[in-house]
Amino acid sequence: MLLNEVEPDTMVTVRTITGGLDAKKHLEELGIVEGVELSVVATEPVHVHAGPILIKVDKKDVIIARGWADKMYVESDDKIIPLLKLEAGDSGVIRSIEGGKEFESHLSELGIKIGAKVSFVKHLPDETMVFSVGGNEVKMGGGMASKVLVESDRGNIQANNLKKGVKSRIVGIIGGTRFKDRMELLKVVEGAEIELTGMESTRHEPVGRYVTARIGDKVLTIGYGLAEKVEVR
Repeated sequence: MLLNEVEPDTMVTVRTITGGLDAKKHLEELGIVEGVELSVVATEPVHVHAGPILIKVDKKDVIIARGWADKMYVESDDKIIPLLKLEAGDSGVIRSIEGGKEFESHLSELGIKIGAKVSFVKHLPDETMVFSVGGNEVKMGGGMASKVLVESDRGNIQANNLKKGVKSRIVGIIGGTRFKDRMELLKVVEGAEIELTGMESTRHEPVGRYVTARIGDKVLTIGYGLAEKVEVR
């Protein structure tokens, strides 16, 4: 049986963990290791908001794609939960990051790392941003735009923060090789001129569920995808 299949108020023992070394390391940081006993407290749907989120890291505003936020685990009110479960006014300390060293490196470019204190500001609208990049029209969701760094008079900022009609220049792309290759096909590369030309409303329905479990006196919540990597008995 997988952890995401366990009914609430059920005590189980972790038998094996799949998903490779990165998944095992991440779950170990959360206290989930082979042989440990845990009790499933509850399961619940993922957050209804589908757009990116705005947080503060060391007093700096940072926009995070929804998928990235769900891979960052923070300690808040003595519980460990995905960053995405925080609400306006909540704060926490990042305790674990799912996704391996490369993903941690991407986040570090935004000042996000294990041990950093973050404050949740708000959910951002689920909108499509329309840019002119080198004269070509390019549409990006808020999460994708947050991974494009551009010049401004305040230093480098995320493309989400561009004002309509103001031209800038791309100075960096945050993400792995596959993402950068995808952006290169769209001509979104370092040195290209970029301008926000408009916004389009969109709507995506979030899917999946969270699993909340208790290990000893510690309560933690993990995403469905991570829970299905944990086989229990």
